[in-house]
Amino acid sequence: MEEALIRIRMSEHDAHYAGGLVNGSRMLDLFGDVATELLIRLDGDEGLFVAYDNVEFKAPVFAGDFIEARGSIVKTGKTSRRMEFVATKVISLDKNASHESAALVLTEPVVVCKASGTCVVPMEKQRR
Repeated sequence: MEEALIRIRMSEHDAHYAGGLVNGSRMLDLFGDVATELLIRLDGDEGLFVAYDNVEFKAPVFAGDFIEARGSIVKTGKTSRRMEFVATKVISLDKNASHESAALVLTEPVVVCKASGTCVVPMEKQRR
């Protein structure tokens, strides 16, 4: 089973709410990038994301958090590829520290979002 991983730091630009809270849709952006990589690896084409059939937001994400977004193809049809995704927080700003740039590497990653969905690569665009 092919897996892809993206790790990115959430910036102030990603924060849309009070306290530096990041909009949950940012996790879906990351999942879209993971899906694109998976499709390129499998089919040699970016493909199209058709639909999410499940999205669960599990924990808040804040500016300064480092997020790992992982995905894998769990089922392959003639043109469809069913995928599952998980985003975890691996580093977080230490809000109890005396200075605002202090951060903590989390001993256990915190699941912040899970999702599943389907992408399609038309037959004529599949190169593998």
